[in-house]
Amino acid sequence: MFTSIVAAALMMNFADSGAIHSVKEVSLHPIENHLIERTNSERTRRGLPALEIDLNLVKSARNHAAWMTRTHTLRHTGLAVAENIAMGQSNSAEAMHSWMNSSGHRANILSGGHRKIGVAAYTTPGGTIYWCQQFE
Repeated sequence: MFTSIVAAALMMNFADSGAIHSVKEVSLHPIENHLIERTNSERTRRGLPALEIDLNLVKSARNHAAWMTRTHTLRHTGLAVAENIAMGQSNSAEAMHSWMNSSGHRANILSGGHRKIGVAAYTTPGGTIYWCQQFE
């Protein structure tokens, strides 16, 4: 059993907060929005364009984060997308810090070829958060 990101933020004392933003039919939870903002901040500081939030990538990232949470498995999808995954970080700042200190994950975040992003974060009943970023 797993808990969605909405319940996760209520259950845990996250440093992330703020309004939920909508992208077409998908509402972004504040923790998702903060992860995208942090990603785009890293990009724009280096002269790269901000990534657009993509409905399909958000859905895909959520599906994969939910699967990882349900199965307690940290594993990449087999999809044709660039992907960063992580587990155990307690907020989006920690997740970004982990990724930016890993050459492969950092390369995904800073790739000039990427224009779109989708993200998700789900937590287990025990409090472990699984993170997913997908890029195209």
